[in-house]
Amino acid sequence: MDHYDSQQTNDYMQPEEDWDRDLLLDPAWEKQQRKTFTAWCNSHLRKAGTQIENIEEDFRDGLKLMLLLEVISGERLAKPERGKMRVHKISNVNKALDFIASKGVKLVSIGAEEIVDGNVKMTLGMIWTIILRFAIQDISVEETSAKEGLLLWCQRKTAPYKNVNIQNFHISWKDGLGFCALIHRHRPELIDYGKLRKDDPLTNLNTAFDVAEKYLDIPKMLDAEDIVGTARPDEKAIMTYVSSFYHAFSGAQKAETAANRICKVLAVNQENEQLMEDYEKLASDLLEWIRRTIPWLENRAPENTMHAMQQKLEDFRDYRRLHKPPKVQEKCQLEINFNTLQTKLRLSNRPAFMPSEGRMVSDINNAWGCLEQAEKGYEEWLLNEIRRLERLDHLAEKFRQKASIHEAWTDGKEAMLRQKDYETATLSEIKALLKKHEAFESDLAAHQDRVEQIAAIAQELNELDYYDSPSVNARCQKICDQWDNLGALTQKRREALERTEKLLETIDQLYLEYAKRAAPFNNWMEGAMEDLQDTFIVHTIEEIQGLTTAHEQFKATLPDADKERLAILGIHNEVSKIVQTYHVNMAGTNPYTTITPQEINGKWDHVRQLVPRRDQALTEEHARQQHNERLRKQFGAQANVIGPWIQTKMEEIGRISIEMHGTLEDQLNHLRQYEKSIVNYKPKIDQLEGDHQLIQEALIFDNKHTNYTMEHIRVGWEQLLTTIARTINEVENQILTRDAKGISQEQMNEFRASFNHFDRDHSGTLGPEEFKACLISLGYDIGNDPQGEAEFARIMSIVDPNRLGVVTFQAFIDFMSRETADTDTADQVMASFKILAGDKNYITVDELRRELPPDQAEYCIARMAPYTGPDAVPGALDYMSFSTALYGESDL
Repeated sequence: MDHYDSQQTNDYMQPEEDWDRDLLLDPAWEKQQRKTFTAWCNSHLRKAGTQIENIEEDFRDGLKLMLLLEVISGERLAKPERGKMRVHKISNVNKALDFIASKGVKLVSIGAEEIVDGNVKMTLGMIWTIILRFAIQDISVEETSAKEGLLLWCQRKTAPYKNVNIQNFHISWKDGLGFCALIHRHRPELIDYGKLRKDDPLTNLNTAFDVAEKYLDIPKMLDAEDIVGTARPDEKAIMTYVSSFYHAFSGAQKAETAANRICKVLAVNQENEQLMEDYEKLASDLLEWIRRTIPWLENRAPENTMHAMQQKLEDFRDYRRLHKPPKVQEKCQLEINFNTLQTKLRLSNRPAFMPSEGRMVSDINNAWGCLEQAEKGYEEWLLNEIRRLERLDHLAEKFRQKASIHEAWTDGKEAMLRQKDYETATLSEIKALLKKHEAFESDLAAHQDRVEQIAAIAQELNELDYYDSPSVNARCQKICDQWDNLGALTQKRREALERTEKLLETIDQLYLEYAKRAAPFNNWMEGAMEDLQDTFIVHTIEEIQGLTTAHEQFKATLPDADKERLAILGIHNEVSKIVQTYHVNMAGTNPYTTITPQEINGKWDHVRQLVPRRDQALTEEHARQQHNERLRKQFGAQANVIGPWIQTKMEEIGRISIEMHGTLEDQLNHLRQYEKSIVNYKPKIDQLEGDHQLIQEALIFDNKHTNYTMEHIRVGWEQLLTTIARTINEVENQILTRDAKGISQEQMNEFRASFNHFDRDHSGTLGPEEFKACLISLGYDIGNDPQGEAEFARIMSIVDPNRLGVVTFQAFIDFMSRETADTDTADQVMASFKILAGDKNYITVDELRRELPPDQAEYCIARMAPYTGPDAVPGALDYMSFSTALYGESDL
């Protein structure tokens, strides 16, 4: 080997990590990847009638990216968002990335935001990931796969050609002879390889690219100048280009008639595996929805206003009406699909399907239970919060009313107490001032209760966490401080008057009597006006009747109060007569009080006006409570019918599932009629939902006319729908098993009779001991010795693969049918094997690719790979390995 050859070999062996670091400094890789990846994408997008021009711009909205994935995978993605906003673009790109991830690809550091923002390196990295998954990953040659398999394929195809030494996917392709050798090996009529020269790489590359585009339908992905003018061409671009040649030359042959049976087996296996993938995806989606929904239901962040809490209640109703019902259907369908898949696997002698960790049916049921528990807690919290806010609004209004009345009363009192009019007053005036002050003290004491009530209401608002507590506390503190100041000023004025009283001797007793009687009567009237204007809140007929009774008792006191009013006015009239008779210099005014007869009469008239208004308010509230009571009775009457109806239907379905009346088809028809009658009952459930909504809108919290709540009805209805659907599915699976295994109706009845005999509790399942007794009754020799226990453990692993501790009737008949099933599967496989193998005792990978359709051949090869032993013919399987690869460790 000369110096050049030695140097070239060293270049081939150089670690790829060093090359990658060098390429990060050279922008040529980006140009090559742009051109190659764009051409590769367009080679697939043209099948959908479109293409891209700029790879980092045309994929930003995610639409063509989703279309590309649908074309190359042959699967439908989720419906894309058609909006032009950034959030719509991110949603579409995320759907594409989720689809790629669902194919087992890990997207490291590639996010939807970078793709939407037109990040070139991230976009190229994403397209390279797609190419690896859909164009390179499935390439397999002699136990090698992906990159190694593609490189081995290139080395084998170009081995006979001189000057071609394929060691990597970069400099080994610079002279163009590698591309030309691949074309000449498969299509020698397209290229005259003998005329090519190693020292003319541009001509070689252009020849290969032009021929591939014209005759092989491989688009031109690179320019010859890009490869020749770069010290080290981009490995990803070359791999993408070469993979197109691999797919163009691989698997072009048609399958012969002898492969039809194997194709059918492969199709069944692929269908089952697709069902497994569908289950995993549906389970993941349902669990993800539950995971997202539970935090929303567990959010207990309170609101400050009634309107905000009622909006939360309305959102919760929308969730119940619109969002949850489809998920209930999905959960039911998931269980049905799981049971059907297990039946098909058993019929195909395949092992039972075990979902991935955390996605078992029991896991979904547990998550669903947590969701319903969160729903219940969230609804209770909403109603409690509404009650709390209602109570807070009532207390806040009551606080404002009492505070306003008190502030109006205290207005001017401090100025009055600070007067020093006693210093220049006469004796009679001093005595009058003293009596007036005593009357004020009486009035002040009478207002003590109101101040305490104001403070108590403020304290309760604080304890209930009222949102405007700071302003309430400030106003309450101001009232209390003013009240303390009034007390101090009152005491100080009394001391001054008492010091002066020693010099004064006379007082007008009538004025004093008037003041003493007028003050409490005035306070009584103010209290009466306050009570008559007080707002109230009730929830039952009994509460409004209690308020009405109290109001009637108040009205009964009005005649005595009127007598007191006339007596007080009589005192004032008598004073007036004395003043007029004796010409007392009093100017007709009472020096002991500011309460005048006009004020008493005015307040009395106001009280008389407020009484009928209170009567009307109580009457209207009584009518509202009667309406609420009608709503309670209406809901209770319907709920007391629907609740027992649901329970009865559940019991009837249970009886049908364990009794033997007619054929399985008769039972199926009977169940479907039940299902139809149940579905036809849905309008009554909807009507009850409407009545329930009216009750909630009326803020009715209790109903003594029924023990059923809407939540009980909803849960029972959902269980009824799930039970009838599950029961129908079980009978359908029994029919599928009966027909597939050739079980007669008499045998089916015998199996059912044996099963029911040992199903003591009529639960539809057998425990281990019950099942063991049933097998013994059918003639199975299962003793209590170690051998018998081992045999019974083997049978339990078949009928109870998930180790639930119970045996269903479906698993029972599957086992019985399997024990008596026809065993001609091995003969069918041997017949197909001999047709494909001919005189040999083995089948090669190349023969499978030639005789089977491409997708089924690759599937079969992938299944065969683990069973190719070291002593076998390279790339081939004997009969036993072949049958085991397709059917597993079965009875073959």
